[in-house]
Amino acid sequence: MKTPGFALFESKIGRCGIAWTDQGVVALALPGERDSATRARLLARCPEATEQPPPRPIARAIKSIERLLRGERVSFDDLTLHMDGLPAFHRRVYETVRAIPAGTTLSYGEVATRLGSPGSARAVGQALGKNPFPIVIPCHRVLAAGGKLGGFTADGGVDTKTRMLTLEGVQIGPKRSSRAKGANGLPFEAEAAIAHLRSCDPRLARAIRTAGPFRLELKKTHSVFEALAEAIVYQQLTGKAAATIFGRVREVCSSGRKLTPAGVVKTPDAKLRGAGLSQAKLLALKDLAQKTLARQIPTLAQLQRMDDPDIVTSLTNVRGVGAWTVHMLLIFRLGRPDVLPTGDYGVRKGFQRVFGTPDLPSAKELEARAARWSPYRSVASWYLWRVLDGVAV
Repeated sequence: MKTPGFALFESKIGRCGIAWTDQGVVALALPGERDSATRARLLARCPEATEQPPPRPIARAIKSIERLLRGERVSFDDLTLHMDGLPAFHRRVYETVRAIPAGTTLSYGEVATRLGSPGSARAVGQALGKNPFPIVIPCHRVLAAGGKLGGFTADGGVDTKTRMLTLEGVQIGPKRSSRAKGANGLPFEAEAAIAHLRSCDPRLARAIRTAGPFRLELKKTHSVFEALAEAIVYQQLTGKAAATIFGRVREVCSSGRKLTPAGVVKTPDAKLRGAGLSQAKLLALKDLAQKTLARQIPTLAQLQRMDDPDIVTSLTNVRGVGAWTVHMLLIFRLGRPDVLPTGDYGVRKGFQRVFGTPDLPSAKELEARAARWSPYRSVASWYLWRVLDGVAV
């Protein structure tokens, strides 16, 4: 590493940059709007650097940064940072912040206390605002009092900070109990989700700005049986027609009272057909009722403790219930934040309009683009549906 150099490299949050000398890494840069801006920030710290392939130690550092930004836990303990010329107080702040492990945060005041300088929170913030080594010196893990995000001087501002913390599994904002709800009864913070999507995908960000606030509201769910029974009846029908038939099914199975699996099982097939069910839906509803009575269907409380893939596997054992039906239950009944219904026409059509593809995307193409949206692919899907409601992009 005799010749100072710099390189740009791809990551999950965009193209980052790194500069080095023979004494170690001299600068890191988070993604900017243009490569030219990223290069300028690196050269401001190391004017003599030239763009070149990274030597082996720097290549290893780049790989570690890429892994960190994919949500993996990595260590930079063996990476040498060239801090010559930085104020002594700044260097102390950086060494303290460097020790904050992924997935945890400190406040500016807590960093100041660890430095042995209580009351210097403002000075800590000023030092971090000039941090030449973001990611390795993880200033995104330092928050304002009360768990608020505070500022972030890197490109993307607090959106980038939110994205990086989300990748590390950090909950943004005041801590909530496991049963607490966000806006609209959602079990996640919509503001954090939107900040994440806007920072990781500029094309989607434009659709979000045009569509406005996230207004998904969960449907009330008294039981898994009731939710799936309604979904079966509603398949391939308009809302009005499906509601009429579902009302008739309730009437013949329970005299208008709550629909129960026992009521469905004991109701003659002729009555269910007379209520408007097709033969396929009749068999699906009977199968659902029988499996529920046999305790082969998880309860609502059990679903809340299950991972999304396990829920899909469990519920698609019911006749007539496919992945799409379970995906809708996960999004609109359970409020799961990271569901991507690749088989949904509306999501695929919305994707085509937002990203200007000549054809509807395949499931593989949709999943490839949506990898950057995780862990909020449900929110991204909602915005793709909104595009079909007439939102201009």
